[in-house]
Amino acid sequence: MYNSDFWEIRLNQRDLEKIPNENGIWFESREDRQLRYVREDRVAAVAVRIIEAFPHCLTDRQREAALLYFRHGKTQREIAEIMGISRRVVSQHLFGITRGGRQVGGAMRKLRKYCEAESLGPGAPGTASR
Repeated sequence: MYNSDFWEIRLNQRDLEKIPNENGIWFESREDRQLRYVREDRVAAVAVRIIEAFPHCLTDRQREAALLYFRHGKTQREIAEIMGISRRVVSQHLFGITRGGRQVGGAMRKLRKYCEAESLGPGAPGTASR
């Protein structure tokens, strides 16, 4: 049955089977999969060390906002509702603000410094791969 809201094109299943999987956007080559495994392992190893550092280098509010943002995938608006503060304040907790031309505060800045001090940047040794 034709629906005028959509452009419908009838296709033969045999014609679809002639299209190789490599042409699909969902296709992942063996090399891509290996690179994804390496990246996932690295992120998992680094994430544990970074989360362990939260109590030492972040304020309670920065830690709460960072966990909600990065670990639970909440938006700044959702975090604001959960924490009972404005979205702007959430942004300040996460990314800091600029005062007098200098970046002040922010969990990201502190975590970046921690990662540099602990050699957790790209290419750092000590991460496993599949």
